[in-house]
Amino acid sequence: MQTLRALRYIPQLNRKKKDPREFVFSGDIPVTETDIQVFKYNSTDCYEHKDVKPADIELFSDNDFNYWLNIYGLEPEIIAAICRQQNIHDLAIQDILDVRQRPKFQEFDGHSFLVIKSIVPDKNEMISEQISFVFGKNVLLSFQERKADFFEHIRYRLRKNKGIVRERGADYLLYTLLESILDNYFKTLTQLDAEVEKLSFTDPDRQPRPDTLALIENHKKSVHFIRKVILPIKEFTMAVERGETQFIQKRHLKYFMEIKDLCLTLLDSCDMIQSSLESSTNLFFSIQGHRMNQIMKTLTVVASIFIPLTFIAGIYGMNFTNMPELEWKYGYAAVWGLILLIIAGMILFLKRRKWF
Repeated sequence: MQTLRALRYIPQLNRKKKDPREFVFSGDIPVTETDIQVFKYNSTDCYEHKDVKPADIELFSDNDFNYWLNIYGLEPEIIAAICRQQNIHDLAIQDILDVRQRPKFQEFDGHSFLVIKSIVPDKNEMISEQISFVFGKNVLLSFQERKADFFEHIRYRLRKNKGIVRERGADYLLYTLLESILDNYFKTLTQLDAEVEKLSFTDPDRQPRPDTLALIENHKKSVHFIRKVILPIKEFTMAVERGETQFIQKRHLKYFMEIKDLCLTLLDSCDMIQSSLESSTNLFFSIQGHRMNQIMKTLTVVASIFIPLTFIAGIYGMNFTNMPELEWKYGYAAVWGLILLIIAGMILFLKRRKWF
């Protein structure tokens, strides 16, 4: 059975003060290669550039086009050089490279900054990665830890001029990217919900596996992680709704309200799955307790029958000289008769008490 690995990110507690001009990648995965892609597009034209060198990136100043710069791999020197070329604040550069922080939204002079967590499928596990967005009037920069394919359909729409993405600005492109990321969360929760449904304890002939409780706790951590990363996205959409963002056009507010609705739906799904997992945990302990009671009842029945027999055996095992029954011809048969009578009487008594 395919399982979901517990998803988690560790916020940096007790962080040391850093030089605002110091850029360090905080992730555990070493960066071996940086891949840069650039889309330059408007309603009539679209130019795609792959394997772009950092030195070839120019300042995106042509207002007749929209620009999407996507970067795989967070190599500090390259990220810092590109961001400074685009006049991105040093604090935003630090946040792009700090992959252990909480998702957040922040406004700077000339651009807005958004950090979220996404889920990347990796064989039978689900691992998280940080995606950072820097966007302005007609520019969107996205920074990813590793290569993933959840934006490929958006690239296809840009190349083939499908839909309205080329007719709109960078803020609409940001909406489509966020929608794609949330779609991954929907798929993850659907898979997680299917696995939770398999945790059935109602079959009396099927005993829970010893690792069932560990699996439930693992699912709880996954749901908790998803909930923690969805909340900041919802907070961002609420900031858009309040008009606190400078680069979201009013005509696109309805799309970001849809993102908000998707976040609320995801949070509701998290609550439902969390409730199911809590019920599964309680049911697991109830079944284990019931089975333990059944075992103790069986042992009590056996002990109740054999305690009187042990008492009789103890008396006649004392080997005193003056014991009349030892010299009696029918003493052995009488003791056996007494034993069988006691067994039958105890069984009848326990049956009447409905112990078995």
